[in-house]
Amino acid sequence: MERCPWCEGFELYRAYHDTEWGVPIWNDQALFELLILEGAQAGLSWSTVLKKRENYRLAFDQFDPEKMARYDDKKVAQLLADPGIIRNRLKVAAAISNAKAFLSLQTSGQTFSGFLWQFVDGKPFQNARQSLAEVPARTAQSDAMSKALLKAGFKFVGSTICYAFMQASGMVNDHLVSCHRHSELGG
Repeated sequence: MERCPWCEGFELYRAYHDTEWGVPIWNDQALFELLILEGAQAGLSWSTVLKKRENYRLAFDQFDPEKMARYDDKKVAQLLADPGIIRNRLKVAAAISNAKAFLSLQTSGQTFSGFLWQFVDGKPFQNARQSLAEVPARTAQSDAMSKALLKAGFKFVGSTICYAFMQASGMVNDHLVSCHRHSELGG
């Protein structure tokens, strides 16, 4: 069974690739969790985040935005002392800020899913990439998503993070055409 080359050699990557990466996510809270994790990954490898994902879920109250938006200095200190997550003050502050922005967006009457999926017209882009060299780090759509998220008050949502998020959440199918998952996900 052929896979995208980026997931070879690391079982956690293979399992993630085969079951999650590129599968369309429509649930607001699942999208919120993924956006926070993609931001936490900035400057690091995705394997670092995958290894810590369950710890993140525990530390951040299962990514419940209402709970996260109420985090105080004591909770921030607890998070920064937690070796189970990436202890970066700016990333922790961004997660809390993003929870507030998420709630503000919902208060305005928008679903997070609807807000994000508008950048791909509500359906996954089906790319036909032959090699990893063809996969961009960002696109016009990720540029637009980044700009809109920043305007809405989100942090750690640059265009490259947004494109990785779009790939992971199934907004774009960037499995290589030779990969078994490409056709399984509509390519």
